[in-house]
Amino acid sequence: MATTVPGINHEVNLTHFNDDEKAIIRRFSNQWYVTNGGGLVKLGPTSTYRYFLMKPIDIYQEMFNIEREIVVVFSPYAEFQPRTLDAIDDVVRRYQQLRIEKICSVIVSQDNLIEQKLTELLQRDPESPIVIPFSYAELLRPLDAYFLRNRFKKHFYTRDLFAFEAPLKKDLYFFGRSDLVHKIVNRHRSNENSGLFGLRKTGKTSVVFGVERTLAQLRGNAVFIDCQNPAFHGRRWYHALHYIADEIVKQNKLGVPLEPQNSYDEQNAPINFEQDILKIHESLDNRNILIIFDEIENITFRISPSKYWAKEMDFVCFWQTLRSLFQKLDGVFSYMVVGTNPLCIEEPSIHGVDNPIFNHFPFEYIPGFDVGQTRQMVRRLGRIMGLRFSEIIYAKLTEDYGGHPFLIRHVCSVINKISPQERPTDVNKVVYEQAKLIFNREYSNFIQMILNVLKNYYPDEYQMLEHLALGDIDTFKKAVGEYPNYVNHLLGYGIIERHGEDYAFQIEAVRQYLMEKGKYKKLHLTKQEMIAEISERRNLLEPKLRLIAKTQLQAGLGRAEAKEEVLDIYGSHRKSKYAHMSYDDLFNSKVCEIYFDDLRRILVKHWNLFQNIFPADKQKFDNEMQAVNKYRADAHAKDIDVQEMQYFRVCISDIESQVEEFLGSIAVSA
Repeated sequence: MATTVPGINHEVNLTHFNDDEKAIIRRFSNQWYVTNGGGLVKLGPTSTYRYFLMKPIDIYQEMFNIEREIVVVFSPYAEFQPRTLDAIDDVVRRYQQLRIEKICSVIVSQDNLIEQKLTELLQRDPESPIVIPFSYAELLRPLDAYFLRNRFKKHFYTRDLFAFEAPLKKDLYFFGRSDLVHKIVNRHRSNENSGLFGLRKTGKTSVVFGVERTLAQLRGNAVFIDCQNPAFHGRRWYHALHYIADEIVKQNKLGVPLEPQNSYDEQNAPINFEQDILKIHESLDNRNILIIFDEIENITFRISPSKYWAKEMDFVCFWQTLRSLFQKLDGVFSYMVVGTNPLCIEEPSIHGVDNPIFNHFPFEYIPGFDVGQTRQMVRRLGRIMGLRFSEIIYAKLTEDYGGHPFLIRHVCSVINKISPQERPTDVNKVVYEQAKLIFNREYSNFIQMILNVLKNYYPDEYQMLEHLALGDIDTFKKAVGEYPNYVNHLLGYGIIERHGEDYAFQIEAVRQYLMEKGKYKKLHLTKQEMIAEISERRNLLEPKLRLIAKTQLQAGLGRAEAKEEVLDIYGSHRKSKYAHMSYDDLFNSKVCEIYFDDLRRILVKHWNLFQNIFPADKQKFDNEMQAVNKYRADAHAKDIDVQEMQYFRVCISDIESQVEEFLGSIAVSA
């Protein structure tokens, strides 16, 4: 590849620039290669912007991973306006065939506060491209040799391009899903329906936005229905049909008059929807409409948060109407359902009635990234941020996080945080392992968020994962035999994989999370494991009980009387020994002998002060505390059997949950 040297192409015409702008272009040409003199962009009747194109020399290519030409727009106005960014978009569209760099551009403004204003503007949009701001004034005064490069570094390396939370609405940072998008679009254009399923944060909604963008480029039309919105799932099925027609009109900016919602009743809704959809179809030049139902669980039988969809016949009537009209009105609309689980099309009957969309259309699970796709995303974004990843990291990211793009990006975000601020910098295996430890320890809420939809909507599948994570293989395989669809879902999600008759986790981070969360549910413990669990749980619970006993007793009796009560519980020997101590020290195990059974007796004796924390009756609570105290490492735990261990777990779990709930409420109110 030929080396790019700084300068100005001899064919570039600069006559349309003023003298200051020509001087600025020459300044850029000391470190960039000016390839195209560009021209003018007019936005509205009063705004005109001049621009040119320049190509990075080798040092900029290496530092920022940009090789294509970038756009430089002059904003000759004293006050920077956000529409200047529209001028950049206009230029990029003009030069699409020339492979213009979309992720980076430059603005040169007459506004001396351009850097501050542009930074504040772009912070509101995490998907915004990187725009490097300069003012006319600073580029016209004498500069040191590193001024331009340092400005680029400042705006490249301070952005964390991995830390996206919301679905991607633009294609700028959209990786690895283009084939899937085109497959769905082609199915729609062939008048076929589609289903797309997968865990949370796998990129389903980003794919949906990609489908919408692609259809728009093809002059197609789509409507996005967020089933999670109570404005939709809170409606009866017949009003939901009107909602869809209304959304098609709004989202496509049409002027089509619809039948009023009150005319959409149980008898007339299918007729009115047909009339309205035909009017809309005609206003769209008879183009097929794609109706996209995102978060389909919210209108699915049994699991919808709205009772009519969950327990009555709204799901059946709604899909009977759509399927009937889809078959009758060829080429008018098709639909796509998006969610976590394909239950809605796998169940043959609902409340004794045939499911209208049972096996009605093919579906697929959104796949995890392979190593190549992980490399494409991580390398591209990383290099822009000054992070040069070792090749081995792409395979490890894919293996450890199952190709889950959300998890991969956030591990890389941790890598960005712990890497040196001086960039570029290398990311090797040592840095990766450090970041992985931090992520698995401090960001387990991401795993929880991804799995919560299973835990809340599909608890049997979640429980199967728990069994597999905890090594309870017999129970897992029994469930596989009884519920083959469940294991097919787990395989489809990409959480687990099959090897012959055996199964293993494909996302190692999920296995570790479930092991930690379910470690007290593990079956078939050895004596040593029983003793270790009892000791660990008692040692974690006891200081929390001391805190509750100390604070509630003082609040109810006052400090002096509370101290006397505690000393009475301790008995005469300890009472005389600790009488000189402060009230707080009586609960400090480092300076005072305080036992688990002391806490039990304090709480039971003054039950009126604690009964709101422990909702069980006093006798049940007393029994549970005695059971927890009985099985301790320094006493009889070595003799515990399986039934006694199960009883210990029941008792301590009750107390733990009540303690955590109370302490959590204190933390929130504080």
